[in-house]
Amino acid sequence: MGKIKIHLIDDHQIIIDGLLAVLKLEDDFEVVGFSLNGESIHERLTANNADVVIMDINMPDIDGIDILKDFQKKGIPCKIIVLSSHDEIKLIKEVLNLGANGYLSKKCAGENIAEAVRKVYEGGQYFCDSIKDKMLTSFSSKGSADDVPKKSITKRELEILQLVVKEFTTKEISEQLTISINTIDTHRKNIMRKLEVKNTIGLVKYAIKHDLV
Repeated sequence: MGKIKIHLIDDHQIIIDGLLAVLKLEDDFEVVGFSLNGESIHERLTANNADVVIMDINMPDIDGIDILKDFQKKGIPCKIIVLSSHDEIKLIKEVLNLGANGYLSKKCAGENIAEAVRKVYEGGQYFCDSIKDKMLTSFSSKGSADDVPKKSITKRELEILQLVVKEFTTKEISEQLTISINTIDTHRKNIMRKLEVKNTIGLVKYAIKHDLV
C-alpha cells in the first residue's frame, strides 16, 4: 500500500511548519505540497495527486469556503479536513455541506491530525472532541421525529440516527438504548432505505442537511 499523499493550505507559515513536523513522524504519510493561500490550488492538486487536503478556513483573497465550493463544482475527489480556530456550529455545518470530511480545532490538531487523516482517507468522517461537543450541544435542542422532512422515520429510528452521527458504535447504541444489536442493525437498514442513503456518511450528511445536528 502506498503512502497517503497530503497537501496543506494555511496562510500562516508557523502552522504549516507545525503540521509538517507532526505529519513527518508517520511512516504512511507523504506531504506532497503546501500553499500559503488558495490561488491555483486546483492546478497544484492535479500536479501532486494529493489524497487528503488539510486547510484553514479564514485566509486572505480566497478563503476555505470558496475553495470548498470550487472543489464541489469541479468534482475534485480528494478528502478535505478543515483546520480552524473557529468552532461555531453554523460554520461546521456549512463546510460539511460543502463536502468537507473532517473538522479539527487548531488547539487539538497536533494530537488528532494523524488519526483524522487516516479516517477520512478510508472514507470516514472525523471531528475532534471539542467539535463533537459543539455538535452534541446542538443536538440537545433539536430533533423530534416530526422534524424530519419528507421521510417517515420513527422516534426510535431518529434516536439511532442521532447516535450514529455522534459516532457511537453499534454496541454502544445497544447499551445506550437497551436494545439488541440485531434490532439496531434492522433499524439502521430501515433508516438507510427510508432516507435513500447507502452508508453512515450518507446518514451524517442527511442529518446535517436537515438541521438534525
